Amino acid sequence: FNRRVLNGTPLSDDEFRAVRAHISNRGVFESAKILRDAQLLTRDDGSVIHYSLFNTKEWCKNRFQVAQQVKTTGDKWNNRYDVTLLINGLPLIQIELKRNGVEINEAFNQICRYKRDNAYKGLFNFIQFFIVSNGVHTRYFANDEKELSSSFAFKWTDEENNQYKSLSDFTS
Repeated sequence: FNRRVLNGTPLSDDEFRAVRAHISNRGVFESAKILRDAQLLTRDDGSVIHYSLFNTKEWCKNRFQVAQQVKTTGDKWNNRYDVTLLINGLPLIQIELKRNGVEINEAFNQICRYKRDNAYKGLFNFIQFFIVSNGVHTRYFANDEKELSSSFAFKWTDEENNQYKSLSDFTS
């Protein structure tokens, strides 16, 4: 993603560790700023580069990946996220799915349990929002530093405020 600013010289192991240490274990708000702004890195040879983690101007030039069943360890539990959307290798969106007929509040509560268990650490602090669905009903909500509230879980709508309730309508 930063091939141009690296000028043909890939990051060394030490430089990569420095980048990872700089961006890891930040709060949600601080992670959003890191995504938005250029970052500085002093290379092993003493030169300084400005690198970016996300292309905000030409979003289609970012690299999008889907990961299923990502496992993490929290303070008390081993956790498994149903679907994680990564952009340029960073987990930005988590999708928690339930079977049809199961209340989507169960998916919301599961995300709250993950948050209480400190499962969103390291690069998972980059998660900016969550999607919960049981296939029939789908909602999304922003990640929050302190507490998540189901009253801030919204239905996706089009320009005329028609709701996309099903997961397939929501994703298309």
